[in-house]
Amino acid sequence: MVCKAPLLFDTLYLGGGTPSLLKAEVIDFIIETARNRFKFLKAAEITVEVNPGTVTFDQLKTYHRAGVNRINIGVQSFDQSNLDFLGRIHTADDAIYILNASRKAGFENIGLDLIYGIPGQTVTSWLADLVKTVEFAPEHLACYMLTYEPNTPLSIARGKGKFNPLSEKNVVDLFETTHAFLTTNGYEQYEISNFSKKVIGSPGIRRSRHNQKYWSGIPYLGLGPSAHSFFSSKRQWNHRSVRKYIKDLNSGVLPIMGQEVLTRSQRMIEEFYLGLRQKNGINFESFNQAFGVDFEQVFGDVIPDLEEKELIEADQHHLALSQKGLLFLDSITEMFITHPGID
Repeated sequence: MVCKAPLLFDTLYLGGGTPSLLKAEVIDFIIETARNRFKFLKAAEITVEVNPGTVTFDQLKTYHRAGVNRINIGVQSFDQSNLDFLGRIHTADDAIYILNASRKAGFENIGLDLIYGIPGQTVTSWLADLVKTVEFAPEHLACYMLTYEPNTPLSIARGKGKFNPLSEKNVVDLFETTHAFLTTNGYEQYEISNFSKKVIGSPGIRRSRHNQKYWSGIPYLGLGPSAHSFFSSKRQWNHRSVRKYIKDLNSGVLPIMGQEVLTRSQRMIEEFYLGLRQKNGINFESFNQAFGVDFEQVFGDVIPDLEEKELIEADQHHLALSQKGLLFLDSITEMFITHPGID
């Protein structure tokens, strides 16, 4: 990726796999190398993803000394039967250990991932997970709905009738339970799956600074196999094969597998897909400047019906989905991305 001016980074995120499988010294080396090769703000957010059962207290201390100031833990559930169903290698006790060890190692910004919509899960059992979670007071929570990606073991098992997925109504109940419980316990929902702890006088400070870049069209640079980069409407992705990736690097060639330049229509579609996922929604002024249109003039015919059904909240500056509207995210997004104004 070429840019006339030096790029300035304010986040570094080690994830997209299981970096905690690497020796702590390797993580230290990666961070030091990144700082030496790229320009970072002093207050940069540096995150490492870890999975319980793959990291020790000593590793966490090394991460902290290396400059990692945010740890994201893939707990998924505190219910052992859920972990077994998901095929996780860690136990519920492993999850509890790593949360306590992270605090002891000095981390003051902890993110925790949970999954809901698991077959057999009830509002009561999901609430037990949420209650256990807030006992550790993580600064950030990502609550993802279970999805069945094609050709994955779960998808194949589902196709063979080995289990019955939760009904749509039950999943909706869990979604609504998540919002009600977490907002009551001091968290704000800022994206459909993401919640951050409220801090008096510093709103939004515990949101994932890095993840917000993906949702807001901000440039980012991805390093490593399969990593994606985005800059000035251009998206590129690296080889998935580690062997090909290393071969290109050894040959002095950028390990890029493919790239595309997004058209105006594609960028507008992505703006709807990503913008409507966020509680702040779509800012009209930013949208108008980015695409050279008047949002209300072009898409205004869609708004009244959605407002009447209380699915959106709109004023003269922005449009966002209501809490009720988030339940219909896909269908509402479809209304905008198939609108003639996209062309």
